[in-house]
Amino acid sequence: MTAPLLSCRGLTRRFGGVLALDGLDLDVEPGSVLGLIGPNGSGKTTFFNVLTGLFPANAGESRFAGQPITSWRPQAVYRIGIARTFQRSRMCLPLSIFDNLMVGNHLHLDHGLWFNLVRRRALRRQVEECYQAARDLLRIFDPPLADRMMEPASRIPMIDRRRVEVCRALISRPKLLLLDEPSAGMTHEETLRLMDDILQVQQQLGGLTIILIEHEMSVIERVTRRCVVLNYGRKIAEGTYSEVSGDPQVRQAYLGLE
Repeated sequence: MTAPLLSCRGLTRRFGGVLALDGLDLDVEPGSVLGLIGPNGSGKTTFFNVLTGLFPANAGESRFAGQPITSWRPQAVYRIGIARTFQRSRMCLPLSIFDNLMVGNHLHLDHGLWFNLVRRRALRRQVEECYQAARDLLRIFDPPLADRMMEPASRIPMIDRRRVEVCRALISRPKLLLLDEPSAGMTHEETLRLMDDILQVQQQLGGLTIILIEHEMSVIERVTRRCVVLNYGRKIAEGTYSEVSGDPQVRQAYLGLE
């Protein structure tokens, strides 16, 4: 069997007396799309925050490509190949769409003073290459939007801002993409289109692994082969969508059934 790209064992996070993540065991195979679902407050976003170093784990271990990353800072997690989006928009609206995309590409940019002040031709070539790469990526999601990259991000609607945020995470060419409710603020049809675009990008990039937090169950059913369900920070079910959706514990967590 292929070794998991991401492996977590006993991952735990407390906030005072609240156990937000309770001994989570999780394996994610390379090239897969894993759905992470559960009621509000079940620990889904906390898992992303602990994995990416925003919050330290109180116990347990995370390994990425066989390397322990549990205590790593967010910058180091980003450099090893893990990128993410957030529930709420994190775009800088006064900046252009292109500038917002480049925020996610700083790993591949030369930030040296000598390069930026003296090697002007090389700097121009780098900007041109970045512009073309950003445009090509954005065209997959929405061709007209790719022709507006120098416009302020404040001029585009929410669905386009979501597209830009996903592209900002993808432009660093990560191995693992964490999507935290990408459908927020969008219609059902817009969400389906966005996920189709993400799957298309996954195929083009070759081997991109995705963990998707999503409340739209039709999206989870459509794009994932495996789901993990959290409740009160604990994993209560794992399997295909049809398997977990019929699990009595899952139905109780969502609906309060006896």
